[in-house]
Amino acid sequence: MATRTATSKKTTAAVTRDYSTINEIIAVVLVASAVLIFLCLVTYSPNDWSFNTASSQKTQNWIGVVGAVFADLLFQIIGFSAYFFPALLGIAAWRFFRAKDAPTSVTRVIGYFLLIFSLASFSYLFGLQGGIIGAFFTQIFSSLLGSIGTGILLTVFLLTSLLLITNLSIISFFSDFELAWQNFQMRFEDYFIGYKKWREARNKSALDRLDKRRRVREAVTEPEIPAIAKGDEIPAEVEVKKETIGEKLSEIFARFKNSPQEIGENQESVKEVSELEIKPEIKPEVKIEEPEEFVPTIAIPEKKPEIIAEKKEEPTTEITDLVAESEKIPITPVQETGDLDADLIEEFEDTDDEEIFEKSRKPQNYDNYTLPESEFLTPQPPRIEQKDEELLAIAQELTEKTKEFNVTGRVMHICQGPVVTTYEFKPDPGVKYSRVTGLVDDLCLALKAESIRIERIPGKAFVGIEVPNRERETIFLREVIESKKFQSSKSLLTLALGKTIDGLNYVADLAKMPHLLIAGATGAGKSVGVNTLVVSILYKAKPDEVKFIMVDPKRLELGVYADIPHLATPIITDPKRAAISLKWAVSEMERRYKHLAGWGVRNIDGYNTEVKKRNAGGQLDENGEAHKPLPYFVIIIDELADLMMTSGKEVESSITRLAQMARAVGIHLVLATQRPSVDVITGLIKANFPARISFRVSSKIDSRTIIDGNGAESLLGRGDMLFLPPATSQIIRVHGAFVDENEIRNIVEHIKQQGNPDYDETITKSEEEMDESGDLPGRNDPLFADALQCVVSSKRASTSLLQRHLRIGYGRAAAILDALVAEGYIGEMDGSKRARPILQKAYEALQEAEEGREI
Repeated sequence: MATRTATSKKTTAAVTRDYSTINEIIAVVLVASAVLIFLCLVTYSPNDWSFNTASSQKTQNWIGVVGAVFADLLFQIIGFSAYFFPALLGIAAWRFFRAKDAPTSVTRVIGYFLLIFSLASFSYLFGLQGGIIGAFFTQIFSSLLGSIGTGILLTVFLLTSLLLITNLSIISFFSDFELAWQNFQMRFEDYFIGYKKWREARNKSALDRLDKRRRVREAVTEPEIPAIAKGDEIPAEVEVKKETIGEKLSEIFARFKNSPQEIGENQESVKEVSELEIKPEIKPEVKIEEPEEFVPTIAIPEKKPEIIAEKKEEPTTEITDLVAESEKIPITPVQETGDLDADLIEEFEDTDDEEIFEKSRKPQNYDNYTLPESEFLTPQPPRIEQKDEELLAIAQELTEKTKEFNVTGRVMHICQGPVVTTYEFKPDPGVKYSRVTGLVDDLCLALKAESIRIERIPGKAFVGIEVPNRERETIFLREVIESKKFQSSKSLLTLALGKTIDGLNYVADLAKMPHLLIAGATGAGKSVGVNTLVVSILYKAKPDEVKFIMVDPKRLELGVYADIPHLATPIITDPKRAAISLKWAVSEMERRYKHLAGWGVRNIDGYNTEVKKRNAGGQLDENGEAHKPLPYFVIIIDELADLMMTSGKEVESSITRLAQMARAVGIHLVLATQRPSVDVITGLIKANFPARISFRVSSKIDSRTIIDGNGAESLLGRGDMLFLPPATSQIIRVHGAFVDENEIRNIVEHIKQQGNPDYDETITKSEEEMDESGDLPGRNDPLFADALQCVVSSKRASTSLLQRHLRIGYGRAAAILDALVAEGYIGEMDGSKRARPILQKAYEALQEAEEGREI
């Protein structure tokens, strides 16, 4: 936010109904007094009559005796500082004239007296006439502080008086100077780059002209060449026409392209063609015959390289020498690209998606991993500052427009932001808040604004009217990344969202949310917002600290992050695979809970802290290796609607279980959708996602669906969002940070150079696929035989039955039950019955087990 002072970001504007006539009268009186005092001072004469001088001469002062006496008193009291007195009266008159009410202020009056006092003391300190006041205070200060100390103290008083009288600010001065210096540097760089390009273009143009003249000269010049007999060697000084020989060579290659052997047979013809351009002296023994089918004026074929490529053999030595001598360029055989392209296409067609797992290698040691630097991001340009006159005019217009609808009040403060300006409106007693919010469309019409949002300001008795700026700034991610809030945050899941309407950097923590729901219409900035979240985590976490599972059904939004070492699996584009990955996340959550319970810790941070302690103490795990910390898992789904359409029940149940329990084990969800309807964001999902972000939506219904209130339909787009933090109902308006694809590519390349992804192929494999590969986890469970005996004894099979009898969790019971189904011991679930039927194979297997054979 561009302001004139660094300590205050709000401009106080007292807006009243009418100008005061008394202020104008006071201003006129002060101007007249300033003029009279100025004239009496400049025409002052010590010989005029005054209280200190007795003179019978005629008064020379232009203002008469009164002017002479008043000037003598001023000079006696404050010395030469009296000349500043008319200027102070003029400033006071100007303030009365511009103000809408009496601008009396105690601080300004103190500033006036302090200025006169400091100027009088300075005059006496430097040996000038300082009057009684200057002499009195200077002598006191000099006896206590000395001359140097007195000068420093008077300088402080002088600067303080200027700050009290005017709206100047020392910090603002340096800020404006810094902005001016940055603007000068940018202009200088632009000028230097433009000058450099102009020099290069001018040199290139000059070289082109010289080359053109040389080619014209060579084409026109016909040097005399000595007679050369047929069969003799061509001297070095013989100059051959370049373009004509190139045409004739092309004609010869085109003529014999069907038979590569004919090139060698017609070498003599090629040599005769070259000799046609040589003008030797006429000698009896020289007899050159021109081929009948040769056409001298034939044009060069457009596809000369293709014709040469079809030969598949290099030209002979004589032809190569002739071309090098005539065209002065080296001849290199051109490879045929048709077969190569076909091989590449065939290779890509034969590549299976599962080969991606085989190409991934184990990650490197990330102890020396370096996080991306902020130089990869675009710097923030200079801020745009609105004039105070424009802000006051809009405030006056708001007051008048609300008054027309009997909603009286005043704009008390104006807070300018990078995108919108907030006018803090205080309604008069008896005016309801609902009447103010009902004027949204009328105020948009009056101010010619795209949209206006009216919201109560927390902690104040004001209503915030948010009006879009005419020139809006773009919030770049680099400024938020470099901010103190982001740098000082210790969380690996810190999110750099953007800036608030006041221009303050806003940072959130995904670990505290603990899940995030994002919605927004097409083009509102939802995809850029998701990229901002991912890049923020990449700036904080190493690949072994945070793992991503990205679901991108549109195949366009998250593809730029392919093959980064932070990915736990390749980017998922199939909605069915996405549903399988969510099931895997549920199983991983349950496995982590058991692991944490065995260690006696409550969350993932406590577990990782315990891992560091045990590794420092030299304790090893069961395999004799050091304990490994658990990484965070961030599951990002770019379009939730596609998943709900294909596997609605499975996806909803998995998301609900993760949202309810996955926080403690470090698994977090980020769901994004452009259709925030109740069939996509169900009540069960919405209840478990307390943190939500809404970009601009198309209707009030969508706004109420995502943030439980109106307002998202009146956003400006381009990253403008409403953020609902967890554990609160207060909505915060944030202008999202922008990051483009080039910045993301630079960051991704930096990360890829430090490691390779280590994919877990079990994340996207179904139970049937894992069973075929022998990876079905329930089949290898130690309780598999007990589970079989349990279901046979009960003559029914269900997950709850295994949980009660075997005293295991849901995930483990479900895995064992799926393994029993895959082995053919129990049947599939009948729609109306919750228990699965027991098949004959189960009884046979149990009988074999009783006879001593293994199941």
